[in-house]
Amino acid sequence: MTTSASLFEKAKQLIPGGVNSPVRAFRSVGGTPFFTEKASGSHLHTADGKELIDYVCTWGPAIHGHDHPIIREAIAESLSKGTSFGTPGPAEVEMAELIVELVPSVEKVRMCNSGTEATMSAIRLARGFTNRDKIIKFAGCYHGHVDSLLVKAGSGALTLGNPDSAGVPASFAGETIVLPYNDLNAVSETLATTTDQIAAIIVEPYPANCGLILPLPGYLEGLRKLCTDYGVVLIFDEVMTGFRLGLGGVQERTGIIPDLTAMGKIIGGGLPVGAFGGKEEIMNHLAPLGPVYQAGTLSGNPLAMAAGIASLKLLKEAKPYEKLEKIGQELASGVLSMAKDKGIALQVPQVGSMFCLFFGEEEVTQFEQAVTTNHEYFNAFFHKCLDKGLYLPPSSYETCFISNAHTADDVSKTLDIFQYALGTFS
Repeated sequence: MTTSASLFEKAKQLIPGGVNSPVRAFRSVGGTPFFTEKASGSHLHTADGKELIDYVCTWGPAIHGHDHPIIREAIAESLSKGTSFGTPGPAEVEMAELIVELVPSVEKVRMCNSGTEATMSAIRLARGFTNRDKIIKFAGCYHGHVDSLLVKAGSGALTLGNPDSAGVPASFAGETIVLPYNDLNAVSETLATTTDQIAAIIVEPYPANCGLILPLPGYLEGLRKLCTDYGVVLIFDEVMTGFRLGLGGVQERTGIIPDLTAMGKIIGGGLPVGAFGGKEEIMNHLAPLGPVYQAGTLSGNPLAMAAGIASLKLLKEAKPYEKLEKIGQELASGVLSMAKDKGIALQVPQVGSMFCLFFGEEEVTQFEQAVTTNHEYFNAFFHKCLDKGLYLPPSSYETCFISNAHTADDVSKTLDIFQYALGTFS
């Protein structure tokens, strides 16, 4: 029998670190990663014959659960017509119509192939639109592996203990100003002293790549006002939160409308996809209408469009957000109550179908606080859960995701496993 351990040993000889995305390597939590042979609903099935309740959901896209039959059928129907055309196709228009309908900020949209491409292209477009070079990002926010954005990044960059990646020229990073999240004064002071230099502010409105951090009251509203006052393009990176926290993402929940939005994950239905969109005035600066070049051989790929259209239509029909919020609250309040009973310091920020576990006394509102939480406790908790059949993200800097396929039985078992894992600390 081929095991995860043997697959990983072979993979390490052929793939750097044995993985095609760093956080999968379990470097943060320790141990050997498992290999998944198949997935269905809310469960993963590993090469070792184990079945796991999954709270990673392919890092967000699987909001309907794995291998949803309607999405699978949509891919199969599209596949029968071909895999790629190199020309415009009808599905691209249908996808664009759905995104423009659902996302408040989007008047026009351009498809691409990943969240990284979406943020990279949105930044380039903002620079081309404003004729300015510098951008502002926030510590701990991860916007993909774009050179100018891998500065105090979150996600796998934090997991590897190297948030400033090698291979990024200092001149590129020099165009990026990094500020603390949830600190409006820092943004205001920076804009006042760099007049006519800042092209854009890019932000995860709910940062979810250094755990999950929620905005303080008035923070997002303040960013919107400052960007308007200084003529700066406000970019919401909703690759994670888009369509997950509501059909229109954070901007629908809050009523705060950015100028551009980066999207991904759910709009691919499990296949590789990205998109960015926003105000028509800005989007019309893209080639072939304008001078800002962006292209992609597989952009708008018919298989990805078919899967994404099916995913979005399911969300419109099923309206799962109330159920997902209820499950999120049940899991968060349940594990918090258990930790309190055992005298274990724990914070569980939660919104909709997203939550994370910070072992520590202090509420986490900024990146610097996330870094100082008890990662050893998280790592031990992770492995105890995994041993009992529960898969959480393999890093204390990542966020858990819930799917519409998670059942009451899944939730009950999850809480039992949380109880067991916390009990091993005493």
